[in-house]
Amino acid sequence: MRTMTLMDPLDARIILALDDDPDATILALAQTLGVARNTVHARLRRMAADGVLKPVSRRVDPAALGYGLVAFMSLAVSQAEPESVHEGLLDLPEVIEVHYTTGDADLLAHVVAKDTADLHRVTKAILAIDGVDRTSTAISLAEVVPYRPRALLYRLAKGRA
Repeated sequence: MRTMTLMDPLDARIILALDDDPDATILALAQTLGVARNTVHARLRRMAADGVLKPVSRRVDPAALGYGLVAFMSLAVSQAEPESVHEGLLDLPEVIEVHYTTGDADLLAHVVAKDTADLHRVTKAILAIDGVDRTSTAISLAEVVPYRPRALLYRLAKGRA
């Protein structure tokens, strides 16, 4: 696993400012934050190079693409074939995130589908991947707390990491 450079309060302030105004120029960010333009530019370049900044596509709601059903799928996989499982999951666009987990399952997949019939198709495709032994699926009824790093950024920006 790659080591990521930790953000400092100024990095957090830059990201919060971009969150408030995604179209802000580097000059506008510098003026808003009261720092040099070159400082903002260098910080953004470093954060991008270090993988701190995720792709803009992470902000797209899959429902806007026609994939309004969200499910979380626990996968038990053969330990002998993890690469084939990873490759197979990458081949399915409906699998939008996967994590190794502790407990009964080996992987937790965040999947999207158009409806329950489409989820059934996705489930069958996952089960067809060499190395996937079984799955267990929970359909999301409603998002209660959305992905929200903003509160952590705000804490760091205030110097209370």
